[in-house]
Amino acid sequence: MRTVWTVLGVVVGVVIAWVLVDVALRVLAFGFRLALVAGVAVIVFLVLRMLLRKPAE
Repeated sequence: MRTVWTVLGVVVGVVIAWVLVDVALRVLAFGFRLALVAGVAVIVFLVLRMLLRKPAE
């Protein structure tokens, strides 16, 4: 009976690890996507500001 509980514990451990790694990778991907969007937004903002600036006299 002890072997059954050991195998069951290993299976539960693997399932929990799988879920935790999946969540961690999703959070990491979301953070990378958020940083990429912020970088592109800054570049677009600077380009628009440059294009809409009044010419210096």
